[in-house]
Amino acid sequence: MKSSGCAVISLAACAIPGTAIAQGAVGQVPADDEVIVVTATRQPLPIERVPGSVLLLDEDALDQAQGFTGAEDLAELLPGVEAAVANGTQVAFQIRGIGAVDHQALTPTAAAVYADGVFKATNVQTSALLYDLARVEVLKGPQGTLYGRNASAGAVNFITRRPDAEDANYARLGYGNFDRIDVDAAVGGRIADGAYARLATTYVSRSPVLENVAGPAEAGGETDEFGLRLSALLDRAGASMLLRGHYEQDKGINPMPRNSSLDLGKHKIESAGDGVQDSDNAFYGVSAETTLPLGEWELFSLTAFEGYRQNYGFDFDGTAAPFGDPSSNANLSYARDFAQFSEEARLSRQFTGGSVLLGVAASLEDFSQRYTIWCGELDPQTVVGSCNYVGAPGRVGPTPASDAPAATLVTDIAQERVSLAAFTYNTLELAERLTLTAGLRLTYEDIRGQGEGVHIFRDGVRAFNDRDGLGPAKGSNVIETTRLSGNAALSYDLGGANAYVSIANGYKSGGFNGEIANNALHYADEGLFAAETVTTIEAGVKGKAATLRYSFAGFHSDYQDPQARIFVEFALPDGSTIVSNSLSNLDAARSYGLEAQLGWTPVRGLDLELGGVWNRARIRQESAIGGNADLYDGQPLPFAPDLSANARVRYQTRVSRDVALALSTNANFRSRFYLDPSGLAERSQGDVLTLSSRASLAFERSGIEVSIWGRNLTNRDYAVSGYGFIGYNTFRSDPRTFGGSVTVAF
Repeated sequence: MKSSGCAVISLAACAIPGTAIAQGAVGQVPADDEVIVVTATRQPLPIERVPGSVLLLDEDALDQAQGFTGAEDLAELLPGVEAAVANGTQVAFQIRGIGAVDHQALTPTAAAVYADGVFKATNVQTSALLYDLARVEVLKGPQGTLYGRNASAGAVNFITRRPDAEDANYARLGYGNFDRIDVDAAVGGRIADGAYARLATTYVSRSPVLENVAGPAEAGGETDEFGLRLSALLDRAGASMLLRGHYEQDKGINPMPRNSSLDLGKHKIESAGDGVQDSDNAFYGVSAETTLPLGEWELFSLTAFEGYRQNYGFDFDGTAAPFGDPSSNANLSYARDFAQFSEEARLSRQFTGGSVLLGVAASLEDFSQRYTIWCGELDPQTVVGSCNYVGAPGRVGPTPASDAPAATLVTDIAQERVSLAAFTYNTLELAERLTLTAGLRLTYEDIRGQGEGVHIFRDGVRAFNDRDGLGPAKGSNVIETTRLSGNAALSYDLGGANAYVSIANGYKSGGFNGEIANNALHYADEGLFAAETVTTIEAGVKGKAATLRYSFAGFHSDYQDPQARIFVEFALPDGSTIVSNSLSNLDAARSYGLEAQLGWTPVRGLDLELGGVWNRARIRQESAIGGNADLYDGQPLPFAPDLSANARVRYQTRVSRDVALALSTNANFRSRFYLDPSGLAERSQGDVLTLSSRASLAFERSGIEVSIWGRNLTNRDYAVSGYGFIGYNTFRSDPRTFGGSVTVAF
């Protein structure tokens, strides 16, 4: 979804692995002894003492950014972090080249996403998080101890503003090109002795940003999103309870993809409009966070419910006339329901020379989905399109249930997951400057899935898919797994700097494919995808000297059974082919590289930031997955550029006693990266350089700020994800966008 009230341009405060730069008042240089505290280790800790790479976007950084439309835009500010956007809105983060790029909701990203400590278990929940944020913390490398499953690449924490006595109230109204309207507001403060509340809301609307050359303008994607969050804090006698509730709604239209066979200009697509559908998506949740002192120990509990319902779809083939035939087009829709209950309890204690943390966690997830593919205009009563979907006849099997043509495919899947875990995370001072960090986590998962795949003939007859006569596409299965993960690190205080070496591992769950069920094998063991594991060794140093802040790290990751979407040729009865795909496991991969980040304040009010990551992530394949091991062996992992870099310049000054000026520019570069594991040039995206800027005038006496902003000022047209079908299809980036806003603080 969107981020209003957050963001444009720049790393306006930091994003430094293992260190961070906080912005003070306008024109003010941070004090040399200022300490940046993060909760990456589930306990407040100065960022330079965390024995690993941590990126931080603090509240001041987020206040300086505008124009973002989703969580994926944060990748512009975070070197070494990529974001694939599937189906127009589903965000999957990749960190150091690790993380499956998949468009099915049953496939969570390998970078675990959390909002206020609550795990977002599916990749469709990620984008609805960007309003009234306090900070964003990104942990690089496996986080198997504290974050558990689905954190094999790292973790991304979105932390919203807590209710407090500061009365940090504001209202913001913005307007931009493509008729973009932004409204953001938050109000809160003390309501009684030790009691505080906060209400935040956001709304954004925007006309299509991609030009459709063959049909309705709406195919270029429309934005119509709303969010509301209410929180209440009771804090007395050292004990506290924080209650949160949120609701987000998406009523827009997903943008259509572009087919590789088309020769179109920048930011253009071609769709006849058959697949254009209004979205009806809602995301909601409540949580209770309790902290209770127990003598020298502290008890923490987080109880939460998260859920969503989705109905959306788009033109699947990315062109008005596949094979040159308008009657061969393909459209799809998803109808999903999801509910997640979770509980995490931690008992911690600080003592001279160390700390102890003991924890347990449990979650229950219930997911269901109907996935429909058809051709032309869909009759909602018969679920048959005005033409026949080209892939339907290939699923009929040797004994068709009707003599009529097969027209539509419908796949239903339901999955329940129970996850239980116990973990510990501890620090011990071995010597005056030498500290050991060690942790373990034991996780048990029970995943139960069932489903069926049917084809619908033009005469209304329905039958189970039975490709190759291997049995009807109906079944169920159970996956049970027990995993031990952990971490260990040594850190040494150099006096003004901290050096560390660490080893950590993590895993990402296996599961059921949400794709079309071809036959009975879809639900058998060979139709499932297995868990992946990552073990990373990392060494680094971070610190500051005078006005220079720095962070350097080197890493090596051993990646076993990486999950990847595999594309294979699917023969049609007439002898032609389309591309079919499913989530499978490669044999192995290796990712290693170097990271550096520098921050310098040469004069008061001027901040310079430069960050870069060199990362070589390559597949190691011997088995003939998809019929061809050579196709994958030695190829780069998807969304893993060899080089990524970020540079920012920010200048703050006063133009009068009560008026402050702020100017900032951010540049982000990524070398060529591949959209899937095939390593084919036609499935890659060349070098991408984007520029963003912002300028603001703050009238401090009245509490008014006026700002202008611009994103993708180079007007770069690049792929944000891709998939095979008829040719190759890609979802495209937004073009150049710009706008302005007026903010009133009160």
